Order: sequence, then structure tokens, then C-alpha cells
Amino acid sequence: MDDLRTFAGIDEEYAGFDKAAILLQSIPYDGTSTWGKGADGGFEAFLEAAENMEIYDIETDSEVFRNGIHILPEISETSSPEAVYKAVLSKIRELLGFGKFLTFFGGEHSVSIGIIEAFRNKYPDLTVLQLDAHADLRPEYLGSPYNHACALHSASLTTNLIQVGIRSMDTSEKAFLNPDQCFFAHEIHRDTSWMERSIALMGDQVYLTIDLDVLDPSIMPSTGTPEPGGMDWYTMLVYLEKVFRRKTVVGFDIVEFAPIAGLKAPGFLVAKLYYKLLSYKFRQ
Repeated sequence: MDDLRTFAGIDEEYAGFDKAAILLQSIPYDGTSTWGKGADGGFEAFLEAAENMEIYDIETDSEVFRNGIHILPEISETSSPEAVYKAVLSKIRELLGFGKFLTFFGGEHSVSIGIIEAFRNKYPDLTVLQLDAHADLRPEYLGSPYNHACALHSASLTTNLIQVGIRSMDTSEKAFLNPDQCFFAHEIHRDTSWMERSIALMGDQVYLTIDLDVLDPSIMPSTGTPEPGGMDWYTMLVYLEKVFRRKTVVGFDIVEFAPIAGLKAPGFLVAKLYYKLLSYKFRQ
């Protein structure tokens, strides 16, 4: 189908399209980010880190790569936010026909708009779970509804949107925010009851979108807008393990990884996070 690349150095028998249960789609678009740039280089740094990662997961006692992980050719459209949205929407509609578990890597958060739209078309009762520092609910920004600041606006109108970790927003977004389904960072700090309350709001089919700035910049500085006061590693994992165990996660994306030259830890975190999510999904 294409020139074969492998994730985490897995044998080619686990990396081919036909036998792989998991597809990994890169969308290295960084055209609308307004401060820190570099998310278009995140995928290569993520793959480099994964090459140095041990692929037995202790928590789940599993080697999820044996289900097969196939890396697809990147979606390379960059001419405009609107063109990127259309290219992503078209490609994901195609991929949803293969019956495989779809995973996506940005790029900036605007790439999620087309992805979520495609999933919503397939799953009419879709819950979208957003882990993010920013609400991303603006109807448009800088003249486009396909800006990174608008990443979840459409989802707020057409899906069951649940937001976790939010700690920065514009007052204009309040009109589109459901306070009963938004778990602000300052409210969930040193508390765990929010986990059960948020899961109770979800339908069975969940699409997960993770903007890495949801994490505290002390462990994830490599994002365009590193907001203080974010989630820590184990809080995120405890929560996501519950979601994967109790709901049907139908796909996920990880966005806004902007590598910093010479700083390896954030890339390794992202590689481990991606692999951990797969381990939760395919855990027996």
C-alpha cells in the first residue's frame, strides 16, 4: 500500500497494513497556531522516541504491538485551514471503512475538526472526550472556523462533548461551554470524584482527543502554549484507563507536540502515552 515504516522498531510482520488492527495517521499541519510553532515536526520526534521505548507494558501485562500497528502516509495538505479540513474529513471517511482502530497524530489541534466530523457521521451518538488546557470553542478565529482555537466548536454543537483539564479560555466561548460537562483544572486538582462524574456523562462510544498542553508544563513543555497548572502523568493514566475499560473508545488523536531541540523527555512521554492508550484499548 505504501513504503513501510515501523513504530517502535516492531518487526515488519506486525507493521503491514493487511494484518494490522491499528492504523496510525500523521497530520503534520501547523498553519493556524498563533504562538509556539513546531507541531508539524512532532510526528518524527515521536517516532524517534518510540524507537527507544521498551514495548512490554507492565500495567496491562501485554505487548499490544502484536495486534499490528501500521503507519499510513501523512496527510500533507497545508494550503489553507479549509483545505486541510476537507482533506482530513475525506481521508478519515475512507479509513473508517477498513474496520481497523484509527489513531491520529498532529499537528495542531485544528486537525481534529475533520476527524471528529467523520467519526460523528459514523457514530451518531458519539461522545467526544477532550483533554486540553484550552476550551477551543470559538466559532471562528482569525477569519476561519478551522483554526486551532475552534477545534471543538463544532463538536460542542453536534456531539456529547466532555472537557477535562481546561484552564484557559476567552469570554466569548462561555456561550458554547456546558458547565455541567466541563471539568476545569482548578476544580479537579487533588480530587478524584470528577472521574466518575465525567464517565457517567458519557455514552458508550467515545472519541478521545488529547491536546498535550493538558499536562503540566513541568513534564510537557513541548507545546505551543504551555499553560501552568496541568494534569500529571498518573492522574491522566488512571482516568484514561477507567474510560477505556468502561466505554468503547472508537479512536483517538494526540496533538500539539512541538519538540524542543535537545529535550528528549517530552517525546518519550508522548510515545509512552500513545502506546499506553493502545494497551488499554486492546487489553484482554
